[in-house]
Amino acid sequence: MFREQYNKLNNQVSPGEKLLQDTIRKAEEIENKSHNRVFSFRKPAIAFVSICLCLSLAMPALAATVEPIYELMYMVSPTIAQFFMPVQKSDEDNGVKMEVVSAYIHDNVAEINITMQDLIENRIDETTDLFDSYSINRPFDSSAHCERVGYDESTRTATFLITIEEWGNKDIAGDKITFTVREFLSHKETYEDIEIPLSLSTVDVAKETQKPLNRTGGGGVDYKQSDEENSVALIPSSPMGEFPVEGIDLTGVGYIDGKLHIQTAVTDNLEKDNHGFFYLKDNYGNKVDSSYTFNFVNQYDQAGRIDYCNYIFDVPQSEISKYTLYGDFVTSGMITKGNWKVTFPLEYQSE
Repeated sequence: MFREQYNKLNNQVSPGEKLLQDTIRKAEEIENKSHNRVFSFRKPAIAFVSICLCLSLAMPALAATVEPIYELMYMVSPTIAQFFMPVQKSDEDNGVKMEVVSAYIHDNVAEINITMQDLIENRIDETTDLFDSYSINRPFDSSAHCERVGYDESTRTATFLITIEEWGNKDIAGDKITFTVREFLSHKETYEDIEIPLSLSTVDVAKETQKPLNRTGGGGVDYKQSDEENSVALIPSSPMGEFPVEGIDLTGVGYIDGKLHIQTAVTDNLEKDNHGFFYLKDNYGNKVDSSYTFNFVNQYDQAGRIDYCNYIFDVPQSEISKYTLYGDFVTSGMITKGNWKVTFPLEYQSE
């Protein structure tokens, strides 16, 4: 009796022929791509195949408990990596519980509702933002995004909707998804249509400028004009004392090459995500948006990083006195870190 049960369980975790061939093929592809390092990479490739075979013959849960192994497997083959991940529909860390509450599949789209509940404090509220710290691992090519869709104050629970759209019209039912969150922001403050106490009629041509080295992006209709080689920015000055948004500093205003430049700064913004945008209003309330923005930092990874955002308006200096500066901003009051991970199959719901 015992032998029969053992054989039955062992057969359930043994790898199929297709899985073995896929594993070997993926390892060989990586080996072939490393042209100049073929000898140094040969052993890791073979070792990876050995790891996969051993895990297949043992128990799939082992791979999930060793994060580096899982990451290596996912980098080589998402299909194999997700095969080894055990189903775990809830996870708790740092007093916060993350749970899969529903999954709905229609055509090639999966919609999954995930909740995050604070079990001990009030760190989750109606402004909770996953802060781009989440990852969605799946064994098929697709696009995916996540958004907050609800909040229950009585239980301190925020609900997020994950939407995954498969690219190849593949039947995704039965595949497993792994959703991971590393941190989230909450207790945000929103400032809308705030008048900035700055007399634009006194703005003059900037005496000193710089070409920022550490660009980090930007946007706007004329953003292409701000390429890294030709972009010029104000040199940051002491923060304006009367700026109405706590957590964002106004560090420069001036004209460069006939255009109005406005510069803000946020210290240690990797743990805040404080942001916003400026616009001008004339005496009739008509809005003028910036032509483009570009961002740069004083340094990347060291403590004391400052993120600068530069807003450029294509308004002549002779006309700027007709306008007033306004802005919309969002600041974050709290960041909570942890390690939450759930793995679950995509299943059709019964009618």
